[in-house]
Amino acid sequence: MRTIVLLILSNVFMTFAWYAHLKNLSSRHWLIAVLVSWSIAFFEYLLQVPANRMGYGTFSLAQLKIIQEVITLTVFVPFAVFYMGTSLTWNYLWAGCCLAGAVFFIFR
Repeated sequence: MRTIVLLILSNVFMTFAWYAHLKNLSSRHWLIAVLVSWSIAFFEYLLQVPANRMGYGTFSLAQLKIIQEVITLTVFVPFAVFYMGTSLTWNYLWAGCCLAGAVFFIFR
């Protein structure tokens, strides 16, 4: 459970590092966005590396990756809709269905 919680928290940092600059720093030089993103990503790695180390052995490498992808979509959709102001579309549901299939196959 600690692995999952740490991966969720790291993914929140990752999502902000990867995409928040599109909203908050769009008028700034791209190098500023890189430096801000790297600063945020540092905290992502402080959570992600221990999460994967704790989880490896309980989960296979492939299972850790699929867990991360499910968490990524779960974090990204609310971020995209509520923070970035994009529309919620059916494509998110279909992407979730594809990930559910990936979860099925990797955990069976």
